[in-house]
Amino acid sequence: MAIGDDKAPAQAVKPDLPNQEDDDDDHDERFSPEEEASLVAESNSHKAEANALFASAKYEIAINKYDEAVAVCPDYLDYELAVLRSNIAACHLKLEEWKEAISNATTALDGLDRLEQRGNEKAKTEAEQVRVEEADDAEAEIISAGATKAGPALSMSPEHDAIEAARRKRQDDIARIRAKALMRRARARSELGGWSNLEGAIEDYKRLSGMANLTAADKKIVQAQLRALSPRAKAAQEKETAEMWAKLKDLGNGLLKPFGLSTDNFKMVKDEKTGGYSMSFQGGGETRREHQA
Repeated sequence: MAIGDDKAPAQAVKPDLPNQEDDDDDHDERFSPEEEASLVAESNSHKAEANALFASAKYEIAINKYDEAVAVCPDYLDYELAVLRSNIAACHLKLEEWKEAISNATTALDGLDRLEQRGNEKAKTEAEQVRVEEADDAEAEIISAGATKAGPALSMSPEHDAIEAARRKRQDDIARIRAKALMRRARARSELGGWSNLEGAIEDYKRLSGMANLTAADKKIVQAQLRALSPRAKAAQEKETAEMWAKLKDLGNGLLKPFGLSTDNFKMVKDEKTGGYSMSFQGGGETRREHQA
């Protein structure tokens, strides 16, 4: 399996682009542009080594290198950190370390969610500002006689176009890394098994099924897993429920034993008319309803 990392090393992004907010309260410290660029370059160097190690199937050493990349990367660069965590998850998948893969993929997804939320909030603020400015302009505008014959409005500025292009690219990048992290977490959850993990894998694959940026191969995997996981999850639910009731029964028998009773003296009876349950006590030749649920 390919590591699925960016082919080109991630670059430090200037503060006016969507992945970085000057007023972000989630982090206490921000580096200067020069310091940030230096740290990102160092992180990228470790990441490049880790990618090469992954390609050589040296997964444990690759994880150590990715960890070094994480350690030096500024903690407010959620996209760069999400890429690293997703790659670490891929290494753990190769090592069949399912819990570690789930943990790192989840960390990657959480970082992307934070990044996207900040981007949406910034876009909303900017849209409101544009609306206010347009309203102000409309009040002061004097339309010349030939204005209505003019052609379509030109772009606001080359700088505005560049910012919008960067924003769209970042959105595409976020969607791409999210798909990879979801695929990796879903795989790890399905391999680890258990009712909770299987249900989690189903939810991940459902999210993936609605994403437009999956490859044809990934789409086939998603659909196949959705068909296969439902019966597995149901069987796991029944098994774990039976085990839970068995443990509760053992606990109940321990508590009732001093009184010469056991859980066999109590029966749950379903009322077919109401759908409710009643508990009946059976002992000493009599049956008595104790509780209506």
